[in-house]
Amino acid sequence: MKTKKTAYLGMFLALALVCSYVESLIPFYFGIPGAKLGLTNIVVIILLYQAGAKEAFIVSMLRIVLSGFLFGNLFGILYSLFGGLFSFFCMTFLKRTRRFRVVSVSAAGGVSHNLGQLIIASVIVENWNLLYYFPALLLAGLITGILIGIAAQEILLRLPSDMD
Repeated sequence: MKTKKTAYLGMFLALALVCSYVESLIPFYFGIPGAKLGLTNIVVIILLYQAGAKEAFIVSMLRIVLSGFLFGNLFGILYSLFGGLFSFFCMTFLKRTRRFRVVSVSAAGGVSHNLGQLIIASVIVENWNLLYYFPALLLAGLITGILIGIAAQEILLRLPSDMD
């Protein structure tokens, strides 16, 4: 059974990398620099609900590092890692409370990802005035998080209930 689960995780990692690549090709502009759809978060949310936090964490971190090397740069990896970690722990905490649905967890993930990236950017450039940019990123993270959450929820409804 462990081999089957490993194969699932490999497929989800490949899917996350494809989503990351597709997102880099989409000329989607919110009018807010740095705002993205967050398509790969669909994969993380599905894994969080289907396989568990450990598996979702592994795929999320591997995807960030691999896509950074394939499609980005070192600073992109750093920003994505910090945003991804902040987002992942926020989503995991909210899911474990059992008080929030998939869409709410995803929206919180989108917002916390943006906040995490702003915090690391503020530390790197030693300028906390970057946090004034947070209201715009809050709105973008909320909207995209809700959209990604709706997509993830619909996919979860159609997938088998376990990955064992």
